[in-house]
Amino acid sequence: MAQNSDPEEVSAAQEGEVEPVADDLHDRRLDSRGTIIVTAEGLRQFDLLAGTSVMEGDNLDRNLDGQLGEVLASIPGVTATGFAPGASRPILRGFSGERVKVLVDGIGAIDVSNTSADHAVSIDPLTAESIEVLRGPAVLLYGSQAIGGAVNVIDKRIPRRVPNEAIHVDAILRANTASDLREGGASVDIPLGGGFVSHFDGSYRKTDDLEIAGFVLAPTLRAELLETAAEEEAEGELEEAAELREAANASGVLFNSGTETWTANAGVAFFRDRSNLGVSIGVYDTFYGVPIAPGAGHHEGEEEGGAEESEEEGPETVNIGLRQYRADMRGDIYLGEGVFEKLKIRAGYSDYTHTEFEGDEVGTVFDVQGMEARAELVQNPNGRWRGSLGLQYYFRDFFAEGEEAYVAPNRTEQAAIFALQEYGDGPIQLEGAARFETTTVDSVPLGIERDFNAVSGAIGLAYDGPDAFRAGVNISRVARAPSAEELFSNGPHIATQQFEIGDADLGLERAWGAELFARGRVGDLDFTLAAFKNWFDDYIYLSETGAEEDELPVFIYLQQDATYQGLEGEVLWRFLDTGNFALTADLRGEYVEAELSDGSAVPRIPPISLLGALEASTPALDLRGEVEWYDGQDDVAEFETATESFTFVNAIATWRPIRTEPSLSVILKAENIFDVSGRRHASFTKDFVPLAGRNFSAAVRFSY
Repeated sequence: MAQNSDPEEVSAAQEGEVEPVADDLHDRRLDSRGTIIVTAEGLRQFDLLAGTSVMEGDNLDRNLDGQLGEVLASIPGVTATGFAPGASRPILRGFSGERVKVLVDGIGAIDVSNTSADHAVSIDPLTAESIEVLRGPAVLLYGSQAIGGAVNVIDKRIPRRVPNEAIHVDAILRANTASDLREGGASVDIPLGGGFVSHFDGSYRKTDDLEIAGFVLAPTLRAELLETAAEEEAEGELEEAAELREAANASGVLFNSGTETWTANAGVAFFRDRSNLGVSIGVYDTFYGVPIAPGAGHHEGEEEGGAEESEEEGPETVNIGLRQYRADMRGDIYLGEGVFEKLKIRAGYSDYTHTEFEGDEVGTVFDVQGMEARAELVQNPNGRWRGSLGLQYYFRDFFAEGEEAYVAPNRTEQAAIFALQEYGDGPIQLEGAARFETTTVDSVPLGIERDFNAVSGAIGLAYDGPDAFRAGVNISRVARAPSAEELFSNGPHIATQQFEIGDADLGLERAWGAELFARGRVGDLDFTLAAFKNWFDDYIYLSETGAEEDELPVFIYLQQDATYQGLEGEVLWRFLDTGNFALTADLRGEYVEAELSDGSAVPRIPPISLLGALEASTPALDLRGEVEWYDGQDDVAEFETATESFTFVNAIATWRPIRTEPSLSVILKAENIFDVSGRRHASFTKDFVPLAGRNFSAAVRFSY
């Protein structure tokens, strides 16, 4: 159902055969051309997930990063929030936050990364087995928060199979120059006998302040500071003028952008015939710096200690310490040859604490306890009819304390039923999905309780042609309840340097969606193309007002109609293949346009981008050179700054030194070779948090 576009991931599957690859949340197989097919559970080819991409193997290794958004940013239709090196969440088709669901093996991350851009995703990609990017209408089955899509991290915390070896070990070591990265991770799976398998994994990652190209500040912000410095100097304020010039001329290093992260997990699973059941526990801990804009230090500093005290203490820093304890359960119970083939159960519990430090002082503490559970009954195929149906439950208890606890304590409870069905063996297939979701969001201190009932559905028609060609159209109608942050925010948030104001009267956000897709092979050329459009009723967004409160810019949650539309695609041309040597050209591109009903632009929409690459592959060595181009973005909302275009040139070498042990690989990478300054337009912090400058990295991955 979804293509794997990377040459090294193409299997030696024989013509006409289908080779099993994994048995997890999605049934993933290789077709006769080595294409990875991803299907929602219980469906053979549920192509409502028309935009699915899978990142795994060498492709995952060479794109690894500490934050999930940066790992996936090279996939068509995907970018990242880029708030800071320690916090970057995926953006899919221009959608972010509450419209992108981040999953761990099909269940939510149960953190607060969706509520604010400064909050890190509590998932370490280092020990992931694969990462799926799910786009298209059927993703609504994972929750109404998946209007824009979902990112599903497949890990091994709960073992997925019984190893053939007495002990199975996977490990990776990485280092780079731009942030002085030191990173390592390993996992161990041990069969215990009687169908039991145990699993242990852990990782550690530390980086220093990020090296960048050119000035820290974007040209517009830098010009403003220099102009203000000249005004201060004209008024005789020489010391203040010098400080402003120093901030404007900062270059080379992004101050207070270091990170330190560690994880530890353990799990056990039991396998018997076609059934399995397992549990796991784990901890994710990270501490990272949050760069702040010049002059945006603690907004109460002058009131508390005055200018002299601030000068003595030096530049104020904001850091975030995050720790999540998590327990998970996964089961796959075979039910026989009746109406239902199996019952799949998945549950997760999270105890999450997030502390924002202002200098050495604790500013605000966020505590979240939550759980999510999901059960699916998968139907046995009945002629041309296939499908599944299920239940899902989610609960979150949110509490914040401190001077900048900008969201009142609240609880969110959500229950849903869903179904997905497919009819037809080809060449024409009809597919449908539906979800009913009830949500309660309440805040006892505010005395407010809101209840929402949302109905969503999708229908699709697909055509299967020769040479793996598939094309189709999908239509969807989805609805989303506003989050507690959108409803109850009211106060200063120092980490984002915003005064955020919610609206307790927000209503359901609804959207019609349409998508056309086509993919297949013409000779030696593989392609995948998609065009989409979404028509929103009562779209919820965070907008800057131009006002200030507590010396912070005021942002408020508003609601009006909006339209999203875009194109994305990839073309692979293997123009030379001798068996032991292949040359492949790779072209990827994406374009998104979003407009509110009043004619203004939706804030922080990524610009058009293109990636072109040439890759040479042999059994022992892969060499890849690529050029990434990002256009400037000047179609901006009021008070939003434009972003200039930039181009990165990268080179990657993957070496498998032992022919008989392909599981040992060495990856050398040179990124942004010409040391160009670039900024992600979708980032709230783009004007003072640029991307990394020239960076050389090395990684060693081995398995035995």
